[in-house]
Amino acid sequence: MRQIEGFKFRRQQPIGNYIVDFVCLDNRIVIEVDGGQHAEEKNKDRERDTYLQRYGFKVLRFWNNDVLRNTEGVLEVIRDACLKNPPLNPLP
Repeated sequence: MRQIEGFKFRRQQPIGNYIVDFVCLDNRIVIEVDGGQHAEEKNKDRERDTYLQRYGFKVLRFWNNDVLRNTEGVLEVIRDACLKNPPLNPLP
C-alpha cells in the first residue's frame, strides 16, 4: 500500500522483539500511534524507541487524538520524515 508520496508502509510489522504500528522499511521510519496507556508507560516506550533507533529506525509518535483531529498535520510530519530519510538502497 503506497499512501504518502509513493512510500510503502506496513501495518503491525514485527521488528525484533517488538511489533510496530506502521513502518516504512525502505526509509526506516516507524510510526507509533499512542493511546492514553502510553502516558503511564513512558519507560517502556523509551526502551522500545532506543532499540529501534539502534537498528537505524527513526520513530515518530503521535497521540490518537492528534491522528483523529489533525490528520493532515500528522501526514505532513510523516511525509517530511520520509523525504528527509531516503531509502538505504534505492532502486536503479
